[in-house]
Amino acid sequence: MNLIETGYSEANAEEFSRDGSIKIHSAADFEGMRKAGHVAAACLDMVAPMVKPGATTEAIDTAAREFLLDHGAVPACLGYRGYKHTLCTSINHVVCHGIPNEKSLKNGDIVNIDVTCILDGWHGDTSRMYSVGTINRKAERLINITYDSLMLGIAQIKPGNTTGDIGAAIQQFAESQRCSVVQDFCGHGLGRLFHDVPNILHFGTAGHGDVLKEGMFFTVEPMINLGRPDTKVLADGWTAVTRDKKLTAQFEHSLGVTATGVEIFTKSPAGLDRPPYA
Repeated sequence: MNLIETGYSEANAEEFSRDGSIKIHSAADFEGMRKAGHVAAACLDMVAPMVKPGATTEAIDTAAREFLLDHGAVPACLGYRGYKHTLCTSINHVVCHGIPNEKSLKNGDIVNIDVTCILDGWHGDTSRMYSVGTINRKAERLINITYDSLMLGIAQIKPGNTTGDIGAAIQQFAESQRCSVVQDFCGHGLGRLFHDVPNILHFGTAGHGDVLKEGMFFTVEPMINLGRPDTKVLADGWTAVTRDKKLTAQFEHSLGVTATGVEIFTKSPAGLDRPPYA
């Protein structure tokens, strides 16, 4: 979610509105999010064997669309603000919102695949990093730092903590590893809406921001760069890249705040939460 964007037109959820209030959800809502998250995560499991040298992100996108439809879900990105694909596929120095195309993946590439589905009105939103063939040690290290950043942020989620606690944990760890945190994009509330409040910054100060309460749903999706945090959006209006063209990585989960902590709705059914994927 780009922080400077406003006025989202919600895909396939016209009956719901972004009214600025943080939604508190019921036990039945949690069950809806579990089902949507499961399908989204299973989609990322399904594409894992396809990510290899010579494959195209266009073919992976087609397979993901068919998988979601076969499982009774709607691809949330398809038609969203004019977007024409099911996935975002962000390769090497592409930070997010990379557009699937017919170019072949190359040995040594790293790629983030981001999918959101709508199942029975609920959104499951998740992304993972994938290695194409054999990647170098620098890329492997970045992927591991990014995944660990995500999980350290998620570990801060419980009633009474704040959104600032999430961002501070991510930023402190990433910067301790001599990486930087992208600040132009953030996590977001979701549920019946694709993008809602609260915004979840992946940097900041512990104790600041919105107080977490049982029943809140949102994503955590840090983007971590090997170089500087600066980004720019290309002329296509979607593709965000690092300005210094250094590698970037991202992982994302959809989450719910529980009475005692957090539930991850988008954990991999096959245990493929981080590379390498068998």
